[in-house]
This record gives sequence, C-alpha cells and structure tokens, in this order.
Amino acid sequence: MPTHPHPFARLDPSRVVAAVESLGFWLPGEPFALNSYENRVYLVHDEDRRRWVVKFYRPERWTDARILEEHDFLTELAEAGVAVAPPWRDASGQSLHVEETFRFALFPHLPGQAPELENPAHLFALGEVIGAVHAVGRRRRFVHRDHLTLDTMVTEARERILGSTWLGRKQRSAYERITETLHRDLAPHVWSPAQAIRVQGDCHIGNMLGRDEHFALVDFDDCLMAPAVQDLWMLITAQRDDERQMQLSEVIEGYEQHLDFNRRELALVEPLRTLRLLRHSAWLVARWDDPAFPPAFPWLADAGYWDSHIRLLEQQHQVLTKDTRWLS
Repeated sequence: MPTHPHPFARLDPSRVVAAVESLGFWLPGEPFALNSYENRVYLVHDEDRRRWVVKFYRPERWTDARILEEHDFLTELAEAGVAVAPPWRDASGQSLHVEETFRFALFPHLPGQAPELENPAHLFALGEVIGAVHAVGRRRRFVHRDHLTLDTMVTEARERILGSTWLGRKQRSAYERITETLHRDLAPHVWSPAQAIRVQGDCHIGNMLGRDEHFALVDFDDCLMAPAVQDLWMLITAQRDDERQMQLSEVIEGYEQHLDFNRRELALVEPLRTLRLLRHSAWLVARWDDPAFPPAFPWLADAGYWDSHIRLLEQQHQVLTKDTRWLS
C-alpha cells in the first residue's frame, strides 16, 4: 500500500475553485466532478452562466510540451471548423496554467449525449467528424506526442504486469506464454511511420457527445501519431456480419466526406484491439496507488479477473491467426 498520499488527494473543491478564479473568473457554485480517472475533470459555471470543463493533468505524466501540442491541435481543429472544444487562452495566449503544483486547462463545455452505435445516422455523423479531424491531422506531424507502436507498447504493457505482484504462479506462467505468442502474432502487422497521422487516439463513445446527427469529439489527452483506423475501429461493435458491415459502411461513408479511407488499414483492427486489451490491464495496475482506482475497479484484485483476462488474450490469439471478418 502507498505510504504517502496521492497528489490528487490534495485537489479538493476549494483548490479547484481557486485555480479557475486565478484566471479571472468568478465561480458562484461548487465544481462538479466528472467521470475521469487518468486526470481530474470538473464541470464549473461562471458568473455569466457559461459552463466550463476544467482538467487537472496527472502529475508527471505528460511534459508541458506534450500538453501544449494537444492544445495547439485542438485550436487548429476548431479554427478549421471541426466540432471540438479548444482550450481557453488568457490575454497572453497561454492555455496551460498552474495552481500550486497542479497543471490545468479550461475548455468550453460541450453538451450532449453519447451516440448510439446501432443508429446508422449516428455512425455516419461520427465517421464525418473523425474524417474532419484527420483531414486537419494530415497537414503536419506531432513533434512531442507519442507514436502508437505495437512492439514497444506490447512490451511495456507485458513488463508492467509481469513486474507486478498481481498474478499467481500459474497465472504468471500462462500470461507470460500467451503474451509472447501475441507479440509474435502482431509482428507482421507493424505499420510504417509514414502511415501515421495525428489522431484523437482514444475514440470511444465516452469521448463523443452530441444530439440527433451532430457530434463533437472531446478529451484529446491521448492524441498521438497513429494509423487513421485507430480512431475508427472502436465504433464497430456488432458481432453479426451483416450488422458489422452496416456499421463499417456508415462510418467510412461519413469519413469519406472529407478524405479517402485506406481500406487496407482494416487489417489492423484486431491487432489494435489486442493492444488495447493488453494496455488496459497494465494501465489499471500502474494507477492502483491512485485512491480513485480501487473503488472504481475492485475486480482487479480478484484472481478470477486475471484468469478471465488470460482466457480473453488466448481467444484473441485465435482471432489474429484465423479470423477474416475484416477481409469481406
């Protein structure tokens, strides 16, 4: 167990208010904590009844240069008319601010609900906004943000789990064996750096908000260089072939309102899913000292979770070696 309080333990409502008011705002009400674990995110409203989202970045995760590159990308997207929330900037143009030791940024609140991935109109709209993001993302490259790399990220996730004490002896042996196998399975799918563009990076429905057929993308905290399909594959959730093809068709049709989609990248869907499965468990282990994580993910401490995780990785090996669902 950690012997020192986590830095976020000091981030109480009074500090949140003090941080925002240090920028010249006055907050007549209390901040409302939003559902976020990697950072701490709050909804506030000012004296003019404008709503803002204030994000406090996890200490020691990103450098200032990486955060500012996220902000500059959002500003570039907003100036191009893409539906995103660019960071608020002060009179000197600064978007990253500091309150005591906490770095934070302020974003306009975008109202809306998560999309329905069974709704063709929603899928088309999501494809369209992602295509708009990528049309801008292709213009230049990130200098400081990460590159999505199968080999490096699989190795990091694997070492994080094997270097922990979460696995029993038999589980450790099974995990080591299946992750070695998956690492070999993924080797033929490594892409050229030239394929990578600036992408949102974590394009799940929790980061998409809107109504009817108009959606915006939020939370670019994980933006990076990656193949375009990284922002599309999580929208394809159906199990039946006909439903999956419907989803894929609508998303790509919307995307191609802005630029062509290279359909050969569909071969990366299952490799990217495999990478996410590996990284998610490693992320939970890495963040367990954060007091927000044990109550939110209590099943991580259950040996049954790790048995299920290993079985899921074994199933993913079968998918990688035998599945042809993305070739039709």
